[in-house]
Amino acid sequence: MTTHTLKTPEADLAYDVHGPLPTADGRPPLAMIGQPMDATGFSALTSHFPDRTVITYDPRGLGRSTRKDGRADHAPGVQAADVHAVIKALGAGPVEMFASSGGAVTALALVATYPDDVTTLVAHEPPLIPVLPDARAAERARAAVRDAYEAKGSGAGMAAFIAMTTWQGEFTEDFFAQPAPDPAAFGMPTEDDGGRDDPLLSDRSWAVSSYRPDVDALAAAPTRVVIAVGEESLGIFTGRTSVATAELLGQQAAVFPSHHGGFLGGEFGYAGQPEAFARKLREVLDDAT
Repeated sequence: MTTHTLKTPEADLAYDVHGPLPTADGRPPLAMIGQPMDATGFSALTSHFPDRTVITYDPRGLGRSTRKDGRADHAPGVQAADVHAVIKALGAGPVEMFASSGGAVTALALVATYPDDVTTLVAHEPPLIPVLPDARAAERARAAVRDAYEAKGSGAGMAAFIAMTTWQGEFTEDFFAQPAPDPAAFGMPTEDDGGRDDPLLSDRSWAVSSYRPDVDALAAAPTRVVIAVGEESLGIFTGRTSVATAELLGQQAAVFPSHHGGFLGGEFGYAGQPEAFARKLREVLDDAT
């Protein structure tokens, strides 16, 4: 693995190249992106692609990538431009891409704006509120997470986030009538840690979950777009957004093993099934060759 830093006027972007460029197998490099997760979250998945050249990176303001734009928010269009710059810096032509969560939103914006950058995109569980039939209620649930975080810190915010993202079905009044979840029930601290800048729990990433895919641009792009969903996510928030996004694009979501972090090893204490996940990802990518 080699690590590089791409300096742009607004950010210094750290990215890693796992394997040779040009690639040994003649296939495009396989880029893996997340949001707000940085490159460390892809270590387990990368290990299952020893035959591929894999590219990972840290989004601006996260991990090793520093911002110079004076901002703290996260926006898909900005992130897409950063990924485009990294792909261009590789000098290896278009890439194949696996993108998860907010990274999948960035990837959809990338394909819509820079259609020649990606040959095949596997967009795993993009949390796109506007595609839901209960979008306004989902926005209200998202605001409740932010409010809990602002009031009592990360433990309360994360407990509210878990309650939101594990709720089955649409966000009805039954959801909002629940008492505030106890952080201790999830093994999290109850005291206020004082932080208010978490990109997941604050409103700094609302532009990500508020993004509306440009269906016409995606349809016009030469990129093969596959929307993916974890089998354990079906019926809950990111599972519902994935299925709805796939339907918007005229397809059925490809079902992958495990949950929202199904490709993770033990990096964040939220292990999935990375080996099985990698097999499914390889199968989907190989369908395009």
